[in-house]
Amino acid sequence: MTQTTPLVLPFTDPRCRDVTLTGGKGASLATMTAEDLPVPPGFVVTSAAFEAALDTELLRKRCRARDIKGARELVRAARPPRDLIAEHYATLAGLVAVRSSACAEDSEGASYAGQQETYLNVGSLEKAQEMVVECWLSFFTDRAVFYREEKGSLDDVAMAVVIQQMVDSQKAGVMFTVDPVHQRRDRIVVEAALGLGENVVNGENTPDWYLLSRKGEIKRSRIIADPVLAGDEARRLAELGVHLEGLHGYPQDIEWAFDLDGALFLLQSRPITTV
Repeated sequence: MTQTTPLVLPFTDPRCRDVTLTGGKGASLATMTAEDLPVPPGFVVTSAAFEAALDTELLRKRCRARDIKGARELVRAARPPRDLIAEHYATLAGLVAVRSSACAEDSEGASYAGQQETYLNVGSLEKAQEMVVECWLSFFTDRAVFYREEKGSLDDVAMAVVIQQMVDSQKAGVMFTVDPVHQRRDRIVVEAALGLGENVVNGENTPDWYLLSRKGEIKRSRIIADPVLAGDEARRLAELGVHLEGLHGYPQDIEWAFDLDGALFLLQSRPITTV
């Protein structure tokens, strides 16, 4: 990284689409923002900020030596670019989500989804600053280091953090623009629950399950209580999913949410690596 490499980038900056700077999640959100898709506003504390905050070569040495405790001590002492974060935080309204975005994640060979932390409903600048460091630390748990050793490289310590305006979510979940279990490209699979989609992603809530046609017709469903999705919402999801798949040229694993006014938002999209 050079001295001119940005430490913080809003989604609207073209440089935010560089996965080496902003990670898989950050680059995806910036790309979808550039495509005029409904993405809540936000910014990324870049991998350059992480590298500027500590001795990354010493960090790599400790990772190679499996000294995870020593690696975490280095990261815990690091300080994010507080003034720049404050400047961009002031452009957002209400609560924010602070989301890890590893720069090696969601490649065709591996999915790092779930390997790092997300912190929701963060209500102050000071707390957001703290959660940036917590996201950095989550890249150096035993599980995350083991996964990189198996799927990537222990030398990979590049880490970005997304700070994004929260959606006041009425219902949310995930959508696969193909059926990943049966390898069916003529079907869309949606999991949906009331409230925050993170509860579906992390397995805390048992969601409704819907099998849709490419036009959004509900072909089959498994409903837990009252149906979460109405027919028109299923059609809107399918339309957006097919559009996003067409823009990117490959099947997508999408996190989505409807707010209290019924507006549909995209919170993440990554390539499906199992099809």
